[in-house]
Amino acid sequence: MNKIVKYGLLGAGSIVGIAVAGAAYIAATFNPNDYKEQIIQAVKENKQRTLHLDGDISLSFFPSLGANLGKVSLSEFKSEQPFAAIETARVSLALMPLLSKQVVVNEVLVSGLTATLIKYKDGTTNIDDLLGKDEKPKDSNQPVKFDIASVVIEKTNLTYRDEGMGSQYAIKDLNLKTGRIANGVPGKIDLSVGVQGNQPRLDITTQLKTTLTFDLDKQHYQLADMDLQVSGAALDISNLKLKASGDASANLAAQEYGANKFKLNATGTKVKDSFDVTLDAPALSMIKDKFSGDKLTLNARLDGAIGNIVAALSIPGLEGNAQSFKVGALTLVLDVKQAEQAFKVKLASPLSGNFEAKQFNLSNLTLAVTATGDKLPNKSVSSEMKGSMQADLLKESVQFNLAGGLLQSQIVAKVGVNGFANPAIRFDVDVDQFDADLYLPKKTGAKASEPEQALDLSGLRKLNLDGSLRIGQLKVANIKSSKVRLDVKARNGQVNVSPLSANLYQGSMNGSLSVNAQATPAIAINQKLTGINVAALTRDAADFDTLEGRGNVAMNLTMQGGTVSAMKKAMDGNMSLNLADGAIKGINIAKKLRDAQGMLGKAQTQSANQNEKTDFSELKASFKVNKGVAHNEDLSLKSPLLRLTGNGDINIGNDSMNYLAKATLAKTLEGQGGRDSVGGITVPVRVSGPFSDLKYTLDFGAMVNEAAKQKVEAKKEEIKTKVQDKLKDSLKGLFR
Repeated sequence: MNKIVKYGLLGAGSIVGIAVAGAAYIAATFNPNDYKEQIIQAVKENKQRTLHLDGDISLSFFPSLGANLGKVSLSEFKSEQPFAAIETARVSLALMPLLSKQVVVNEVLVSGLTATLIKYKDGTTNIDDLLGKDEKPKDSNQPVKFDIASVVIEKTNLTYRDEGMGSQYAIKDLNLKTGRIANGVPGKIDLSVGVQGNQPRLDITTQLKTTLTFDLDKQHYQLADMDLQVSGAALDISNLKLKASGDASANLAAQEYGANKFKLNATGTKVKDSFDVTLDAPALSMIKDKFSGDKLTLNARLDGAIGNIVAALSIPGLEGNAQSFKVGALTLVLDVKQAEQAFKVKLASPLSGNFEAKQFNLSNLTLAVTATGDKLPNKSVSSEMKGSMQADLLKESVQFNLAGGLLQSQIVAKVGVNGFANPAIRFDVDVDQFDADLYLPKKTGAKASEPEQALDLSGLRKLNLDGSLRIGQLKVANIKSSKVRLDVKARNGQVNVSPLSANLYQGSMNGSLSVNAQATPAIAINQKLTGINVAALTRDAADFDTLEGRGNVAMNLTMQGGTVSAMKKAMDGNMSLNLADGAIKGINIAKKLRDAQGMLGKAQTQSANQNEKTDFSELKASFKVNKGVAHNEDLSLKSPLLRLTGNGDINIGNDSMNYLAKATLAKTLEGQGGRDSVGGITVPVRVSGPFSDLKYTLDFGAMVNEAAKQKVEAKKEEIKTKVQDKLKDSLKGLFR
């Protein structure tokens, strides 16, 4: 027995010695650089690519099997354009474990790798020829196990370009260092990389340190003590700083992700406060090529600038594959709690689609919204809408069809969105009634020292909108209207509303409105109001109760400015007024003239008195507006007892007026003494001051001059009559 062992050991030693001697001989005599041309030619013939081996190739055989490569580059398929290049690479394998089909890698080092991956418009890529899709892998009953002592990847830059989508991504300065990577063995990971992209916009730098443990048999992966830091810009968020820490796991066999503890903190220009995200375990079921029918759930919690948000997503009954799938009842619930109000949104619908075509259909959509808060009507608003949604992500198109209640209104809406970066929105919406004042902030008296807020119309500059809105009953800014119609077109900061029509205050309005939001905001309005009850309109619109009557108002105005005040002071255009059977409130001119005997030779000024008014059967006026001042020359007011003409200015920019009217009583009017004392006399009436405190001045001194002229004219007529009578008598005597 001892001899057998002895001879066995001697035989084994001899074999090892021969193997070592053979390896030493090969290492000493074999130079792989002598075969560069054959290698290059073989690649050219088999792959139709050009291989450049500019560096030295060196091999090692013992105690590990390894290779060192110098500078290497490979061209594109059937082209001399570069596809990938590497500065240096080194791989070494432990020799003895290979005999039992165990791959133990001592070291993997790659430095200076650059490569460009392209997906063409037809769906093919520039590496299809390298993937060998037609080659079937050989079956092996005994799996190969591997064990890597360390991996070092440094100074690596990779580019991906999708010509169909127009997207491009770049991985810059990738550096990766690992500890041991083996089945069931925790291994350290130290990664730093920069990522840039255009769809969505990305320019971030990432650093990750963690410990990776995996089980290939059970397809289980775990990250422990994770420390992730991201900085840069993403989407519309600049100065982004994101930190994540904790433990996470994934079980691909069970199609689950989980997190025993996970914390995410982010800040940025658009993220005004930091927020935390926590995931429950198991949190997310993984969707593979074929679904198992398991339920997918996701729970997330966000705390930040927009409030506290709790989201729950449930997708039971997954069926299908990447080409075609359907979900029995997708449910998404959002709870948003803010300082002054709270919202709960629930979306439910069957879901079907195609992952490869990126097409999705919510065929029976229900959207329920409940809002609570002290500033809401009755402190609570509940509504529900039903309809459908279709999305084609490749064409960047989404279509909505919805009907039901929203914000105490009944709505039927068709909305289409095309393009996600610069969305073009098309809509057709019917609303039964809407009271906007219930949701607008209440008016508060602004402090005198508080500066006026600038108009911010920047949100209109990227708006691409085309559609029609119809509202049965509308109340906004206390103005009430019905049968409202707005056809809106908006693009490149130019918004045109035509027609802008409605029924309001026993009449109607029809016209157009345009807004230019580029540079300094500009507004143009062209409107004709027909048969309007002016008193009701001005009371509701501006709490201005000075004019009564019903008739027509026309305006064609333009204005420009950074604030409302600036716009009023820059107003240009024209206006006209044609009213019937009304009154001017604040003064009774006819009564003042009847009582004028005691004021002859004097001027009387009074503030507006809402208990007095001057009635008219007809009122007409036209205005030319220049730099916020409306000038009139043709005022005409008529009544059975009074005629009024005038001219002057209404300063819209400063909310004041300076106007001179000339009032004439009818000659048939009798004074207090029963005699025609002031009939036919014209009295100047000046209206001046701010709108909030108008002053009326009647110049009775001018009235005296007018009365004297009338007396002189009357005496002339009297003398003329007497002379004529005497002449007639003389003629009669002569003919006798």
